Amino acid sequence: MADWKSGLRRILYPAYEARLARRLPTDRLPKHVGVMLDGNRRWAKAVGADAAHGHRAGAANISPLLEWCEEVGVEVVTLWLLSTDNLNRPAAELAELLTIIEEAVDDLASEGRWRLNPVGALDLLPAETARRLKEAADRTRDVDGIIVNVAVGYGGRREIADAVRSLLQEHASKGTTLDELAGILDVEHISEHLYTKGQPDPDLVIRTSGEQRLGGFLLWQSAHSEFYFCEAYWPDFRKVDFLRALRAYAARERRFGV
Repeated sequence: MADWKSGLRRILYPAYEARLARRLPTDRLPKHVGVMLDGNRRWAKAVGADAAHGHRAGAANISPLLEWCEEVGVEVVTLWLLSTDNLNRPAAELAELLTIIEEAVDDLASEGRWRLNPVGALDLLPAETARRLKEAADRTRDVDGIIVNVAVGYGGRREIADAVRSLLQEHASKGTTLDELAGILDVEHISEHLYTKGQPDPDLVIRTSGEQRLGGFLLWQSAHSEFYFCEAYWPDFRKVDFLRALRAYAARERRFGV
């Protein structure tokens, strides 16, 4: 019975995906999509494997996601791979996870299709991890493709603190006094110092695994984003799930805080 159902799904899902894709309104699709790749460890536990197996399965699902984004005209994708809180995991587990991330980023860079941009507090990462992230960015700097923000060692509060610190340092170097800065400071000044400076804010943020919270992801940038929460663990996230997220996004009336 299980084999029969699996075979039926293999036949029906491509047709369902194609129908979903055809019905998407091309003028109402997001240009920047943020994805919280959540549930790797729980997926691994469900299949009787260790956490590393789950992280590797999750890493393998990144390239397909970027291909789906290409197909519908998404221009920027932000992938949250490791939070600042995750840096407190047991040393052995963290080391294995960082190795998986390094390999995944290397693989993405080697495809030569996407422009990789590390975002996060790289100074908190091991030197080798930070080096390989920067190297991937250098290798893809001239690629004419989707911008892929790789959020590693990322926390929304830390990003805002870093932005304010950078802003203060910039104005201090120019001789601006604190009183003068206070008189001119606005939200755009801070935006210009975020990790994602120069990029559009995310239109849509997707979180997998059924969790319905932001968890510190793109706190500043997501003020007017639409959110989509998917029950599937990240390794099980399929194209049909992505298309459903786009369908839900396209059906919403964006109010931008009004």
